Order: sequence, then structure tokens, then C-alpha cells
Amino acid sequence: MLLCKINGDSYSSVTSIRIESWLSVSEQAKGRSNMTNFIGLRLPLLGAGFSSCSCSCFSKRAQIILLKKWDKGGFVKAYPRRMVLGIGASFLGMASSAFQGSKSFIASARINPGPSVNEILKNVEWPEQFPFKDEDFQRFDESSDALFYDAPRFVTHIDDPAIAALTKYYSEVFPPSNTPGVSILDMCSSWVSHFPPGYKQERVVGLGMNEEELKRNPVLTEYVVQDLNVNPKLPFEDNSFDVITNVVSVDYLTKPLDVFKEMRRILKPGGLAIMSFSNRCFWTKAISIWTSTGDADHVMIVGAYFHYAGGFEPPQAVDISPNPGRSDPMYIVYSRKLPTA
Repeated sequence: MLLCKINGDSYSSVTSIRIESWLSVSEQAKGRSNMTNFIGLRLPLLGAGFSSCSCSCFSKRAQIILLKKWDKGGFVKAYPRRMVLGIGASFLGMASSAFQGSKSFIASARINPGPSVNEILKNVEWPEQFPFKDEDFQRFDESSDALFYDAPRFVTHIDDPAIAALTKYYSEVFPPSNTPGVSILDMCSSWVSHFPPGYKQERVVGLGMNEEELKRNPVLTEYVVQDLNVNPKLPFEDNSFDVITNVVSVDYLTKPLDVFKEMRRILKPGGLAIMSFSNRCFWTKAISIWTSTGDADHVMIVGAYFHYAGGFEPPQAVDISPNPGRSDPMYIVYSRKLPTA
């Protein structure tokens, strides 16, 4: 048995550790085409400042896969899931075993082939109760988010092809530019929203963590600085917005049900909520259930948020990844507020 050490803490109760060496950095890059089939966390080469939480745990030249046991609906206490970063059982695996009463299983190194992302949320039979626990929303770094986001980051967190794909998607589903009475909220916003070039509405609100970033965003007509993990109450009137967007940030929400219920409240009847995400994240700030699962699982997780918040149409998923295996993947989970909600 190998001793796993993270941040100075030792974890010896790992059922199995397999290390697969990569022959070269170029071969590692070639392997990225299959990354979305792994469960775990993809880390960049040493020295990179931004990590990818996709489906495999890379150190500089090695891939570590930890196989762990599921015990009565939770991970073995000897090595808390939030401490073994990015390694865990897939949510789809939980859905097929834990929800059916199975008390144990071992997470495989690869997700078994299944439906495409576009099909994952069709005809889902959701458990009666919200299937996640408090520990699923813990993070490796529980320090103040305000401190973490204090310094502005004028960078983009997905690559150019993924940005272009998201912008194209927005151009297809947004109300036409300058439509009277239309209001849009860009939630977890920053210095760029990836809206179509020249897109304008009478009211485009950005809600984010860093004022300097929000001031720089050219599409916003107003902004609010707020930490949704401290206060998930959105400071807007009921039935205020036609569209809510959230770009690569849903994985940071520690109170997602509260936030999604607030989204429902402030959306106009029939209003559209668009959650977009990739396999990129600040992994120390992403929630445990996100860093311990893969892309397909993330679709289910966000779909669950819509479902259990109530008042939304059945959520749908779209894979808009522009160059699978060659650039960042990009996924959409969206829903509309029910007319009667």
C-alpha cells in the first residue's frame, strides 16, 4: 500500500494506486483526446497557474489513479474525498449503484461508454431526494473567496475555440440585440462575458467577485459585487430577467440549490438560464463533487440543480465542444422557468 501525502497530511487507506508514466510531454498532449473518459482531476505541468479539472489526475510526468471504496453512501472516512483532490467515483456510478441501495463499489479508471452529452438529461428518473451531501460541496481551500478573488485576473479561463463556440451558441439563443425590455444577468461575471460582438440590451447586469474586472466588462450596463457562497440571495426583484448566464463558474457554488431557486425567482416566466462549463477550473476552489467526477457527471450534477430547485422545465444538455480532443470541451446545461412558477 502506498502512502498518499497531500498538503502535509498522510493518507494511507487507499485501496490501490496505479501510476502510469507518460513518455514525453508531447505524448501527454496526445493523450488529451481521451481525457474526458477518465475520472479524476487533470493538473497542468508544474509552474502553470490555472488547472483543469477534467477527468484525470496528472502530475508532471505521471497519472495517478486511486481506486476507492464506497461505504454506505459515503467515501471511506480514512481519506475524505475533499482531501484526495479530484479522485472519486462518478456520479453516474452513484446513480446506478448507491441510489439502488448498493453499499460498495470501486470507481473504475474510465467511465464506461454511455449516451452522448446531448442525451444524458433526457428522460431522467431523478431520486426523490436531493442526492448530494454537505461534504459534496466542500472544497480543498475553504479560505475566504473574497481574498482569493481580490486581485483582478484579466485572463480567459477557456481557450479561444471554446470561447468562439460559446459565443456562437449565445448568438443562436439570445433575444435579438436591442430588443426593448430585455434584461440579462451574467452571474459570476468578470471582465468578459463572451456575448456576440456588438450585442447590447437595455439592461445587462454582471454579478461577480471582483469590481475591477466588472468595471472592464464592456457589455454590462451595471454590476453587483457579491459572494454567492456567503449570500446566495440575488439582489433583484422577482421576474426581472429574460436570460441568466453563468460561464465556467457553476462548479464553485457551495449553495447551488439556494442559488438556483433564486435564479428561478428572478427569471421572468419562460426565462432562460444557461449554465456553461468546460473541464477547466481553479481546482482548490471547485466543490468536491465536481473535482471527483468527469464531464458527463458534471452534466448530471447541473441538471440536478435545476430539477431540485423546482419551477424549471426539465433541463437539457448540449455539447458544443468545437474540436473534441484538440481544444477545451464546452458543455451547456439549460432550462426555462415554467410559466406558472
